[in-house]
Amino acid sequence: MLAEQRQMLIVEEIRRRGAVRVSELTELLAVSDMTIRRDLDVLAASGLVEKVHGGATARGRLSTDEPGFEAKSHRQLREKEAIARSAAKLVEPGQAIALTAGTTTWRLAHHLQAIPELTVVTNSIQVANVLHREQRPDLTVVLTGGVRTPSDALVGPVAMTTLRSLHVDLLFMGVHGMAQDAGFTTPNLLEAETNQALIASAERIVVVADHTKWDVRGLSRIARLDEAHVLVSDNGLRAEAQTVLTEHIERVIVAPVVRGGRARRVVADTDGHR
Repeated sequence: MLAEQRQMLIVEEIRRRGAVRVSELTELLAVSDMTIRRDLDVLAASGLVEKVHGGATARGRLSTDEPGFEAKSHRQLREKEAIARSAAKLVEPGQAIALTAGTTTWRLAHHLQAIPELTVVTNSIQVANVLHREQRPDLTVVLTGGVRTPSDALVGPVAMTTLRSLHVDLLFMGVHGMAQDAGFTTPNLLEAETNQALIASAERIVVVADHTKWDVRGLSRIARLDEAHVLVSDNGLRAEAQTVLTEHIERVIVAPVVRGGRARRVVADTDGHR
């Protein structure tokens, strides 16, 4: 494959996923780390991508960018599936739980179908659709209502009114970005407000976020890092990011991502120091 062809594929992959690691590109294109790093240098110099530690991101990711549900659902599929499997283990029969909108919580909804006697509150049309398909008599789904966002979240006064009257044992919250200074963020102001209402209704908060969300800052803060009780991410999360997160969050679960039928690493489950 010519260098120009390879670089074009790299740009397409980064635009499709938002961010990629060098190790992922070497596996995808069957070339060395050094070759990928040279390609990224060329692409960064041309202004097509932005180099970051260990990989590259799409250039010009603005704090107000809000991809639609369909676009996000194709990104980091293995990572989101691994996170969903690990997060589902936190749910016990008979609990009332809440799921925010997002593609990671949507994957989590698929793993809740075997857990008996659940009540699920959500502001996600996609999550509700997954759970309604089962038509289980022991599963109650409460959809908040509200104004629909590009990510298929229901937000605004109707959603807020519903949530103020509810209490749940666990909230599973997807985020657009997370950073030490900004906390957990979203590009949508109304979604931030609705997620804050979900946080207020929950006994414990579990954030589900793949490694590409680290050091991304959306326009509006949902919560500080230390407001989450548990974070579930994947093993693409950098060691330095894990260190920061465990300093602020009670429990950090790093799920193994299955590639080619095998997990890359074992699950790391770390207690933070708050």
